[in-house]
Amino acid sequence: MTRILRRSVNEPLWVDLHSRQASLVPANVYAWLRDPASLTRRITNACPGHFRVQLKFQGWAGALNSETRLLQLGLREACLVREVELLCDEQPQVFARTLMPVSSLRGPARQLAQLRNKPLGKVLFANPHTRRKEVQIARIQPQHRLFHSAVAHLQSPPEQLWGRRTLFLYVGKPILVNEIFLPTLVERARPPGSSGGYQG
Repeated sequence: MTRILRRSVNEPLWVDLHSRQASLVPANVYAWLRDPASLTRRITNACPGHFRVQLKFQGWAGALNSETRLLQLGLREACLVREVELLCDEQPQVFARTLMPVSSLRGPARQLAQLRNKPLGKVLFANPHTRRKEVQIARIQPQHRLFHSAVAHLQSPPEQLWGRRTLFLYVGKPILVNEIFLPTLVERARPPGSSGGYQG
């Protein structure tokens, strides 16, 4: 049975990665969405020049409705929200929004609050005990809050974007990572699993 999460008006419809709705995603985009490897590593490998992470925002904030349910947050439990861009030669490829509940930033996981411009993926995938609990995808459109955060740098935003969000367990603690794939990545880079490298 396909699991569809109820959403607020400013949230997209998130569905399971392998649901029937996934058939609506263009093939080259879906290849990125379903790729289980580290996105940071994939983009680094696909980038012919300089790769870096740029921190756009980090601070305490409330989660969106569906994020609260997915993280199973308690009443009024805050999250540390981190928003970054993954850039290749100063062109944003991915907008990422990570939510780290207060209860998850204890013990070894406290280092996640100090990443600044360091890639989160390198930390998550360096730990052999990191687990993916759930992966969902969505069509991100102008009426959604995430859309405007992702395309703030673009003079001519696209009509839609595609994104995924992954619920990780890092040292046993839940972390939610949203990754919005920008046109510069989808149009110029070959999807994972295809021959060749970055096209530019």
